Amino acid sequence: MKKLSVLLVAVAAVFAGSFQKASAQDGDCGVYASYYQEYYKQKNYQAALPNWRKAYALCAKHYKQNIYIHGAKLMNDEIKKNIQAKNFDLAKAQYDTLLTLLDERLQYYPTAKKGGVIVENKVEVLNNKGTYIFNYIALNDNNQKYLYDMLMPIVNELGPETSSKVLVNAFSAAVALYRENQISADEVIAVYEQIADDIEKSEAKNASEEEEKGRTKATVESLFADSKVASCENLIAIFGPRYEADPNDLAVVSNIVRLMNSADDCSDNDLYLNAVTSMHKLDPSFRSAYGLYKLNSSRGNVADAAEYLQQAIDSEESDAALDAQYNYEMAAFCYKNGLRSKAVEAAKKAVELDNGFAGKAYLIMGNIWASATCGDTVDKWARYWVAADYYQKARSTDASLSDEAASSISSVARYYPEASEAFMYDLTKGQSYTVSCSGMTATTTVRVQ
Repeated sequence: MKKLSVLLVAVAAVFAGSFQKASAQDGDCGVYASYYQEYYKQKNYQAALPNWRKAYALCAKHYKQNIYIHGAKLMNDEIKKNIQAKNFDLAKAQYDTLLTLLDERLQYYPTAKKGGVIVENKVEVLNNKGTYIFNYIALNDNNQKYLYDMLMPIVNELGPETSSKVLVNAFSAAVALYRENQISADEVIAVYEQIADDIEKSEAKNASEEEEKGRTKATVESLFADSKVASCENLIAIFGPRYEADPNDLAVVSNIVRLMNSADDCSDNDLYLNAVTSMHKLDPSFRSAYGLYKLNSSRGNVADAAEYLQQAIDSEESDAALDAQYNYEMAAFCYKNGLRSKAVEAAKKAVELDNGFAGKAYLIMGNIWASATCGDTVDKWARYWVAADYYQKARSTDASLSDEAASSISSVARYYPEASEAFMYDLTKGQSYTVSCSGMTATTTVRVQ
């Protein structure tokens, strides 16, 4: 019984000693925290650092998270000084401490109170970490593999909330590794897809952030294009099977179109045409319709091209100015491909919507009539009279077309009948005449040699 009493007294003494030690440490924690914070407020970081070190050692895990925030600032300041002084070994050690502070802050303080609202620290801490990793890459021998391996987990974790700097630096590292044959073309393309998607999904809160988003997108696209990883051959080999597996996946077809647009000469292939067609089917717009018109036109698919261009014109998204341009293009396209009545209809519509197209539209209508098939009676001459009417309109409407229109008038005038020939059909110079041929009708004036 006596031995038990002695044992209990000893245990109690140990606990009492531990408690007194813990209490003393807690007190020292507060003292050192108070000391370093006074210097920190004055931006006397050199004087703040020794007391911060003691406060961090004594109470970091159960103290306010400012000890991590301030510590990161102090370490960053020290790293810069030691790099400038060429104390690289010390700077490297401090860099490691800086990353540890960021990791511990996120571990022990995953949230913070800002403006009375509890928010997650993850986005701020990880983006800051990514910036520090890039800023001090020289301390790691400019090792692009290290940079890539450190930044990609941040990109994977934050997605669209990743900062522009981290996204650009991560992809730049991927391109550098590809050039060093350390990662494959497939991996670079996968990283590009991921980062481009993150940029697209990121939310800009104001005009300045919207501009930054645009710059980030342009930078990443430029890096991708300059890498030459997106050769047309590579893209077809990689994305052909993906398209075949699911041609109705909007994300897949959109990526195919975006990537092929960024590659050199990669629009003249079946995969690109199929992907654009699928994208338009899944998410139609006047832009995608116009793009399909251009693609089908270049391939000689006349009916499909005209149909898609008409869809672009009919879309409620396009405005009158754009519709005027599209109608003019429709007129030129249909004239070139022998669709005369459709060409005239589109040319007239272009003039109605925007008189700025009048001169060029009248030239097309003149050419259409001059090349029309109109039989062997009076209409064989009348088509040239109508053509001359339109050439004259073009000449008087647009001074820049004056010479071309005058030359065209001279060309068709050679086919006017002699006065005696016209007389045989009871026609005289200046008389009104209505002609119908090739699905077109017009009223013109009789002309003779």
